[in-house]
Amino acid sequence: MKAIVIPTPNEIEIRDIPMPEVKEGEALLKVKYVGICGADLASFTGNQPFTTYPRIPGHEFSAEIVEIPENDKGLKAGDIVTCNPYFNCGECYSCKRGFVNCCTDNQTMGVQRDGAFCEYIAMPVERIYKGKGLSAEELALIEPFSISQHAVSRAEIKETDNVLVIGAGPIGLFALLAAKQKCGRIVVADILDNRLALAKEYGADAVVNTKAQSLEEFTKEFTDGNGFDVCIEACGAPETFLACIDNAAFAGNIILIGNGKRETTFNHSVLLKKELNVHGSRNALKDDFINNIDIVAEGKADVMKMVSGVYDMENAIDAFEALRNNNGTLAKLLIKIGD
Repeated sequence: MKAIVIPTPNEIEIRDIPMPEVKEGEALLKVKYVGICGADLASFTGNQPFTTYPRIPGHEFSAEIVEIPENDKGLKAGDIVTCNPYFNCGECYSCKRGFVNCCTDNQTMGVQRDGAFCEYIAMPVERIYKGKGLSAEELALIEPFSISQHAVSRAEIKETDNVLVIGAGPIGLFALLAAKQKCGRIVVADILDNRLALAKEYGADAVVNTKAQSLEEFTKEFTDGNGFDVCIEACGAPETFLACIDNAAFAGNIILIGNGKRETTFNHSVLLKKELNVHGSRNALKDDFINNIDIVAEGKADVMKMVSGVYDMENAIDAFEALRNNNGTLAKLLIKIGD
Protein backbone atom coordinates (compact mmCIF):
# COMPACT_ATOMS: atom_id res chain seq x y z
CA MET A 1 0.00 0.00 0.00
CA LYS A 2 1.00 3.66 -0.36
CA ALA A 3 2.00 5.84 2.58
CA ILE A 4 3.09 9.45 3.05
CA VAL A 5 6.35 9.39 4.98
CA ILE A 6 8.51 12.11 6.53
CA PRO A 7 11.97 10.47 6.32
CA THR A 8 13.75 13.49 7.79
CA PRO A 9 12.65 17.07 8.49
CA ASN A 10 11.66 19.06 5.40
CA GLU A 11 11.23 15.97 3.22
CA ILE A 12 8.13 14.01 2.22
CA GLU A 13 8.03 10.78 0.23
CA ILE A 14 5.30 8.48 -1.07
CA ARG A 15 6.48 4.98 -0.19
CA ASP A 16 5.25 1.44 -0.74
CA ILE A 17 4.92 -0.26 2.65
CA PRO A 18 3.39 -3.57 3.79
CA MET A 19 -0.30 -3.79 4.60
CA PRO A 20 -0.97 -3.49 8.35
CA GLU A 21 -1.05 -6.58 10.51
CA VAL A 22 -4.53 -6.83 12.05
CA LYS A 23 -4.39 -8.17 15.60
CA GLU A 24 -7.12 -9.60 17.79
CA GLY A 25 -9.68 -6.96 18.72
CA GLU A 26 -8.72 -4.74 15.78
CA ALA A 27 -10.43 -3.73 12.56
CA LEU A 28 -8.93 -3.11 9.14
CA LEU A 29 -9.77 0.40 7.92
CA LYS A 30 -9.40 2.02 4.51
CA VAL A 31 -8.41 5.63 5.12
CA LYS A 32 -10.52 8.28 3.34
CA TYR A 33 -9.35 11.77 4.42
CA VAL A 34 -6.65 13.02 6.77
CA GLY A 35 -6.26 16.57 8.07
CA ILE A 36 -2.84 18.15 8.49
CA CYS A 37 -2.44 19.06 12.16
CA GLY A 38 -0.02 21.62 13.55
CA ALA A 39 1.86 18.67 15.04
CA ASP A 40 2.23 17.13 11.56
CA LEU A 41 3.55 20.41 10.21
CA ALA A 42 5.98 20.64 13.13
CA SER A 43 7.18 17.10 12.37
CA PHE A 44 7.73 18.16 8.76
CA THR A 45 9.69 21.27 9.73
CA GLY A 46 11.65 19.52 12.49
CA ASN A 47 10.04 21.50 15.33
CA GLN A 48 8.11 18.67 16.99
CA PRO A 49 10.24 17.49 19.95
CA PHE A 50 8.44 14.14 20.32
CA THR A 51 8.72 12.98 16.69
CA THR A 52 11.23 10.35 15.62
CA TYR A 53 12.04 9.65 11.97
CA PRO A 54 11.11 8.20 9.58
CA ARG A 55 7.48 8.84 10.54
CA ILE A 56 4.07 8.45 8.88
CA PRO A 57 2.16 11.52 10.14
CA GLY A 58 -1.56 12.02 10.64
CA HIS A 59 -4.12 11.60 13.42
CA GLU A 60 -7.13 13.60 12.15
CA PHE A 61 -8.84 11.13 9.86
CA SER A 62 -11.87 9.31 8.56
CA ALA A 63 -11.98 5.78 7.22
CA GLU A 64 -14.19 3.00 5.88
CA ILE A 65 -14.35 -0.26 7.78
CA VAL A 66 -13.08 -3.11 5.58
CA GLU A 67 -13.04 -5.93 8.12
CA ILE A 68 -14.14 -5.92 11.76
CA PRO A 69 -14.79 -8.62 14.35
CA GLU A 70 -18.22 -9.05 15.89
CA ASN A 71 -18.76 -6.22 18.38
CA ASP A 72 -21.38 -4.64 20.64
CA LYS A 73 -20.98 -1.16 19.09
CA GLY A 74 -22.98 -1.93 15.95
CA LEU A 75 -19.93 -1.33 13.76
CA LYS A 76 -19.80 -3.24 10.48
CA ALA A 77 -17.92 -3.38 7.21
CA GLY A 78 -18.75 -0.40 4.98
CA ASP A 79 -19.32 2.06 7.84
CA ILE A 80 -17.61 5.46 7.54
CA VAL A 81 -16.00 6.24 10.89
CA THR A 82 -13.44 8.26 12.78
CA CYS A 83 -11.12 7.16 15.57
CA ASN A 84 -9.41 8.18 18.80
CA PRO A 85 -5.68 8.38 17.91
CA TYR A 86 -4.19 8.73 21.43
CA PHE A 87 -2.90 5.39 22.68
CA ASN A 88 -2.63 5.07 26.46
CA CYS A 89 -0.83 2.42 28.50
CA GLY A 90 -3.69 1.59 30.90
CA GLU A 91 -1.23 1.03 33.76
CA CYS A 92 0.04 4.45 34.86
CA TYR A 93 -1.47 6.50 37.69
CA SER A 94 -3.36 8.74 35.23
CA CYS A 95 -4.88 5.82 33.34
CA LYS A 96 -5.93 4.02 36.52
CA ARG A 97 -7.77 7.16 37.65
CA GLY A 98 -9.56 7.43 34.30
CA PHE A 99 -7.50 10.30 32.88
CA VAL A 100 -6.44 8.32 29.82
CA ASN A 101 -5.85 11.50 27.83
CA CYS A 102 -3.06 12.30 30.30
CA CYS A 103 -1.32 8.91 30.10
CA THR A 104 2.30 9.33 31.14
CA ASP A 105 3.28 7.09 28.21
CA ASN A 106 0.87 8.63 25.69
CA GLN A 107 1.53 7.70 22.07
CA THR A 108 -0.29 9.86 19.54
CA MET A 109 -0.58 8.59 15.99
CA GLY A 110 1.73 10.47 13.68
CA VAL A 111 4.03 11.57 16.52
CA GLN A 112 5.19 8.79 18.83
CA ARG A 113 3.82 6.08 16.49
CA ASP A 114 2.96 5.93 12.79
CA GLY A 115 -0.21 7.69 11.77
CA ALA A 116 -3.01 7.63 9.21
CA PHE A 117 -1.37 9.08 6.11
CA CYS A 118 -1.54 5.69 4.41
CA GLU A 119 -4.12 3.69 2.48
CA TYR A 120 -4.97 1.21 5.25
CA ILE A 121 -4.58 1.09 9.04
CA ALA A 122 -5.46 -1.35 11.80
CA MET A 123 -7.31 0.13 14.80
CA PRO A 124 -8.65 -1.35 18.04
CA VAL A 125 -12.43 -1.62 17.79
CA GLU A 126 -12.82 0.31 21.06
CA ARG A 127 -11.21 3.36 19.42
CA ILE A 128 -13.57 3.47 16.44
CA TYR A 129 -16.61 5.78 16.51
CA LYS A 130 -19.69 5.61 14.30
CA GLY A 131 -19.99 8.44 11.82
CA LYS A 132 -23.80 8.79 12.20
CA GLY A 133 -24.23 9.80 8.59
CA LEU A 134 -21.52 12.46 8.48
CA SER A 135 -19.41 12.73 5.35
CA ALA A 136 -15.85 11.41 5.33
CA GLU A 137 -14.61 15.01 5.11
CA GLU A 138 -16.59 16.04 8.20
CA LEU A 139 -15.40 13.04 10.17
CA ALA A 140 -11.77 13.95 9.46
CA LEU A 141 -12.43 17.20 11.36
CA ILE A 142 -13.88 15.62 14.50
CA GLU A 143 -10.49 15.04 16.18
CA PRO A 144 -9.31 18.68 16.11
CA PHE A 145 -12.81 19.78 17.14
CA SER A 146 -12.54 17.35 20.06
CA ILE A 147 -9.20 18.81 21.15
CA SER A 148 -10.90 22.18 21.53
CA GLN A 149 -14.10 20.72 22.95
CA HIS A 150 -12.13 19.00 25.69
CA ALA A 151 -10.27 22.23 26.47
CA VAL A 152 -13.49 24.24 26.69
CA SER A 153 -14.93 21.62 29.06
CA ARG A 154 -12.07 22.26 31.52
CA ALA A 155 -13.91 25.36 32.78
CA GLU A 156 -17.61 25.48 33.50
CA ILE A 157 -18.60 28.14 31.00
CA LYS A 158 -21.96 29.70 31.79
CA GLU A 159 -24.43 31.25 29.36
CA THR A 160 -23.77 34.73 30.77
CA ASP A 161 -19.95 34.50 30.57
CA ASN A 162 -17.76 36.69 28.41
CA VAL A 163 -15.18 34.48 26.67
CA LEU A 164 -11.94 35.49 24.97
CA VAL A 165 -10.15 33.18 22.52
CA ILE A 166 -6.60 34.26 21.69
CA GLY A 167 -5.48 32.68 18.44
CA ALA A 168 -7.66 32.13 15.36
CA GLY A 169 -5.88 29.14 13.88
CA PRO A 170 -7.89 25.92 13.48
CA ILE A 171 -7.74 24.99 17.18
CA GLY A 172 -8.79 28.51 18.22
CA LEU A 173 -11.64 28.46 15.72
CA PHE A 174 -12.77 25.06 16.95
CA ALA A 175 -12.61 26.45 20.50
CA LEU A 176 -14.92 29.23 19.32
CA LEU A 177 -17.32 26.62 17.92
CA ALA A 178 -17.21 24.64 21.16
CA ALA A 179 -17.75 27.71 23.34
CA LYS A 180 -20.69 28.81 21.15
CA GLN A 181 -22.52 25.71 22.37
CA LYS A 182 -22.39 27.16 25.90
CA CYS A 183 -22.56 30.96 25.70
CA GLY A 184 -23.14 33.80 23.29
CA ARG A 185 -20.54 36.49 23.99
CA ILE A 186 -17.23 35.38 22.51
CA VAL A 187 -14.35 37.53 21.31
CA VAL A 188 -11.49 36.23 19.17
CA ALA A 189 -8.10 37.97 19.10
CA ASP A 190 -5.32 37.45 16.58
CA ILE A 191 -2.75 39.44 14.62
CA LEU A 192 -3.97 38.36 11.16
CA ASP A 193 -7.07 39.92 9.62
CA ASN A 194 -7.64 36.89 7.38
CA ARG A 195 -7.99 34.63 10.39
CA LEU A 196 -10.21 37.11 12.19
CA ALA A 197 -12.50 37.16 9.16
CA LEU A 198 -12.89 33.40 9.54
CA ALA A 199 -13.68 33.89 13.22
CA LYS A 200 -16.50 36.30 12.30
CA GLU A 201 -17.86 33.72 9.86
CA TYR A 202 -17.86 31.20 12.68
CA GLY A 203 -19.97 33.43 14.89
CA ALA A 204 -17.54 35.45 16.99
CA ASP A 205 -19.44 38.37 18.53
CA ALA A 206 -16.39 40.56 18.08
CA VAL A 207 -12.80 40.26 16.87
CA VAL A 208 -9.73 42.30 17.68
CA ASN A 209 -6.44 42.58 15.81
CA THR A 210 -3.96 43.03 18.63
CA LYS A 211 -1.40 44.57 16.29
CA ALA A 212 -3.77 47.40 15.48
CA GLN A 213 -5.66 47.75 18.77
CA SER A 214 -4.88 47.45 22.46
CA LEU A 215 -6.42 44.25 23.78
CA GLU A 216 -6.53 45.72 27.29
CA GLU A 217 -8.54 48.75 26.13
CA PHE A 218 -10.85 46.53 24.11
CA THR A 219 -11.40 44.30 27.15
CA LYS A 220 -12.31 47.25 29.36
CA GLU A 221 -14.91 48.44 26.86
CA PHE A 222 -16.38 45.02 26.01
CA THR A 223 -16.63 43.78 29.60
CA ASP A 224 -17.43 47.10 31.33
CA GLY A 225 -14.01 46.98 32.94
CA ASN A 226 -14.55 43.56 34.53
CA GLY A 227 -12.34 41.37 32.34
CA PHE A 228 -13.24 38.10 30.64
CA ASP A 229 -14.75 35.28 32.66
CA VAL A 230 -12.88 32.75 30.52
CA CYS A 231 -9.70 33.26 28.47
CA ILE A 232 -8.70 30.48 26.06
CA GLU A 233 -5.07 30.51 24.92
CA ALA A 234 -4.70 28.79 21.52
CA CYS A 235 -1.28 30.00 20.36
CA GLY A 236 1.26 28.52 22.75
CA ALA A 237 3.25 31.75 23.07
CA PRO A 238 4.40 33.42 26.31
CA GLU A 239 2.89 36.72 25.19
CA THR A 240 -0.57 35.26 24.68
CA PHE A 241 -0.52 33.42 28.02
CA LEU A 242 0.36 36.70 29.76
CA ALA A 243 -2.41 38.43 27.81
CA CYS A 244 -4.86 35.88 29.22
CA ILE A 245 -3.71 36.70 32.75
CA ASP A 246 -3.99 40.44 32.13
CA ASN A 247 -7.44 40.28 30.55
CA ALA A 248 -9.08 37.70 32.79
CA ALA A 249 -11.61 38.82 35.36
CA PHE A 250 -10.93 38.36 39.05
CA ALA A 251 -11.82 34.72 39.86
CA GLY A 252 -11.75 34.03 36.13
CA ASN A 253 -10.65 30.92 34.24
CA ILE A 254 -7.72 30.50 31.86
CA ILE A 255 -7.61 27.47 29.56
CA LEU A 256 -4.35 26.56 27.82
CA ILE A 257 -4.55 24.64 24.53
CA GLY A 258 -1.60 26.14 22.66
CA ASN A 259 1.56 24.06 22.96
CA GLY A 260 4.80 26.05 22.84
CA LYS A 261 8.46 25.54 23.67
CA ARG A 262 9.38 29.03 24.88
CA GLU A 263 9.57 29.76 28.61
CA THR A 264 7.24 32.30 30.22
CA THR A 265 8.39 34.64 33.00
CA PHE A 266 5.87 36.46 35.19
CA ASN A 267 5.13 37.38 38.78
CA HIS A 268 2.84 34.63 40.00
CA SER A 269 1.36 36.93 42.64
CA VAL A 270 -1.12 38.14 40.03
CA LEU A 271 -2.62 34.63 39.97
CA LEU A 272 -3.14 34.88 43.71
CA LYS A 273 -4.39 38.45 43.64
CA LYS A 274 -7.03 37.67 41.00
CA GLU A 275 -7.57 34.10 42.27
CA LEU A 276 -7.35 32.81 38.74
CA ASN A 277 -8.01 29.20 37.77
CA VAL A 278 -5.48 28.01 35.18
CA HIS A 279 -6.41 24.82 33.32
CA GLY A 280 -4.09 22.83 31.11
CA SER A 281 -5.67 20.67 28.42
CA ARG A 282 -4.28 17.61 26.67
CA ASN A 283 -5.77 15.47 23.90
CA ALA A 284 -9.45 14.52 24.20
CA LEU A 285 -11.70 11.80 25.60
CA LYS A 286 -14.13 9.35 24.04
CA ASP A 287 -17.10 11.49 25.08
CA ASP A 288 -15.61 14.52 23.31
CA PHE A 289 -15.54 12.61 20.02
CA ILE A 290 -19.04 11.19 20.40
CA ASN A 291 -20.55 14.52 21.51
CA ASN A 292 -18.95 16.38 18.60
CA ILE A 293 -20.21 13.85 16.08
CA ASP A 294 -23.70 14.51 17.48
CA ILE A 295 -23.20 18.29 17.40
CA VAL A 296 -22.22 18.22 13.72
CA ALA A 297 -24.89 15.66 12.81
CA GLU A 298 -27.55 17.86 14.44
CA GLY A 299 -26.42 20.89 12.44
CA LYS A 300 -25.19 22.84 15.47
CA ALA A 301 -21.71 23.38 13.98
CA ASP A 302 -20.62 23.59 10.34
CA VAL A 303 -17.07 22.25 10.51
CA MET A 304 -16.66 22.26 6.72
CA LYS A 305 -16.17 26.04 6.77
CA MET A 306 -12.79 25.18 8.27
CA VAL A 307 -11.55 23.44 5.11
CA SER A 308 -9.38 25.68 2.95
CA GLY A 309 -8.39 23.00 0.45
CA VAL A 310 -8.22 19.30 -0.38
CA TYR A 311 -5.10 17.73 -1.90
CA ASP A 312 -4.58 14.33 -3.48
CA MET A 313 -2.16 11.99 -1.78
CA GLU A 314 0.56 12.42 -4.42
CA ASN A 315 0.49 16.20 -3.86
CA ALA A 316 0.94 16.03 -0.09
CA ILE A 317 4.22 17.95 -0.23
CA ASP A 318 2.37 20.89 -1.80
CA ALA A 319 -0.12 20.92 1.07
CA PHE A 320 2.62 20.90 3.71
CA GLU A 321 4.50 23.68 1.91
CA ALA A 322 1.30 25.73 1.64
CA LEU A 323 0.84 25.53 5.41
CA ARG A 324 4.51 26.25 6.05
CA ASN A 325 4.05 29.51 4.12
CA ASN A 326 0.53 30.24 5.37
CA ASN A 327 -0.21 33.96 5.57
CA GLY A 328 -3.40 33.42 7.53
CA THR A 329 -5.66 32.64 4.59
CA LEU A 330 -5.54 28.86 5.20
CA ALA A 331 -7.28 27.08 8.05
CA LYS A 332 -7.49 23.29 7.64
CA LEU A 333 -6.12 21.33 4.68
CA LEU A 334 -7.25 17.77 4.00
CA ILE A 335 -5.42 15.04 2.12
CA LYS A 336 -7.64 12.66 0.16
CA ILE A 337 -6.24 9.16 0.61
CA GLY A 338 -8.89 6.79 -0.77
CA ASP A 339 -12.13 6.88 -2.73
